Amino acid sequence: MSEKANKKSTPIWLQIILGLVTFGLYFLLKKSDVKKSITREWSEAILFAVIAATLIRTFLIEAFTIPTSSMEKSLLIGDFLFVSKVSYGARIPMTPISFPFVHHTMPFTDSVKSYSEALKFPYLRLPGLGKIKNNDVVVFNYPMEDFRPVDKQENYIKRCVAIPGDSLEVRDAVLYINGKMADKPEKMQLKHYVKTDGSPLNPDALRKLGITEISFDPDNFSGDYQMLCTAENAEKLKEFGNVQKVTPIVEKGGLQNADPMIYPQSNLFLYNVDNFGPIYVPQEGKTIELNTRNIALYKRAITVYEHDELELKDSVVYINQKPATSYTFKMNYYFMMGDNRHNSLDSRFWGFVPEDHIVGKAVFIWLSLDNLESNIFKKIRWNRLFTSINNNGISSSYFLPVAILVLAGYGVSFYLKRKKQGVKKIK
Repeated sequence: MSEKANKKSTPIWLQIILGLVTFGLYFLLKKSDVKKSITREWSEAILFAVIAATLIRTFLIEAFTIPTSSMEKSLLIGDFLFVSKVSYGARIPMTPISFPFVHHTMPFTDSVKSYSEALKFPYLRLPGLGKIKNNDVVVFNYPMEDFRPVDKQENYIKRCVAIPGDSLEVRDAVLYINGKMADKPEKMQLKHYVKTDGSPLNPDALRKLGITEISFDPDNFSGDYQMLCTAENAEKLKEFGNVQKVTPIVEKGGLQNADPMIYPQSNLFLYNVDNFGPIYVPQEGKTIELNTRNIALYKRAITVYEHDELELKDSVVYINQKPATSYTFKMNYYFMMGDNRHNSLDSRFWGFVPEDHIVGKAVFIWLSLDNLESNIFKKIRWNRLFTSINNNGISSSYFLPVAILVLAGYGVSFYLKRKKQGVKKIK
């Protein structure tokens, strides 16, 4: 699987725009009759913009973009999102000394850190509007970057398929939570085998369906394709005149199909992307039995995230140098999966996401750009502008109400300005 997990970062141009908006807000809100020098005026405005924007990004809402396909077709490459920090409670910065508006690396560099670890705070989260629910689309810090502080680890986005206390299992690419089949995201993708009569598929027709991840052998083409698509698009492919067969490609379970890259990377667990578990998702305050088999599943949580020592000697488990047959978790954990199930590096590969890694909830798409289009009007995905994100993907579009409000605001501003000019002329 070559596709990277779905990283998210705020583009520099967007940070500049947000900074300028906040900068302009300073001039609208400031009220002072004291005459100041131009240097002081600009210095105060810049300081206000930096502080205000930092507070908004930290405690309220932050902008991100989607650069990879692990959440397609629910979220698309080129979607620009707002992520709510208040939904689950804003996390207090753990490394507060950092360069504003960047994440972990200074702009235009590959390795210069944008933060200092001279001052570090323990994990603390403010009260939120709610808790993470099954199928929420969540932004979090990638938990495998142990070389960085938690809040400076790369930002990822996935769907939370299992919450603390859940039992999760994947059987033949079907997800089960607590023994029951889980709801499938409407736009979830699987890899499909497509067989034609030997003639090629029309690339424009595939593009119209939004099928962009396609593979075939151009040197020895015999009508065989592999492609990632939704169940809806799989049915539409069957209607193509030259298509003879469309079937999902699902890896069977068992020793022969075990994938050594799948969590917990142990020969005791013969898992792959389509057959995984059952596995218990740790919950704060809950105690599990520890044995020589399941320590492979929970070793990272115990040692890396909860900072306890774990050792196995002579078939005896030791926690902090004492024999242990059980363990009580100090934090909640979550299991994340991408909607592009066969092209997503997620919890099936690296395990649980601890609660202190949670950044926020993806709530709104304000812009979406198709990178494959050169025409500016076609490049903008108009049907995705100002759309909310629900548990099945995008839902209601607020483009028209937002456009009306913007035009109304402009009209009122223009009217008041003209009225003010009229009053001045009368005087």
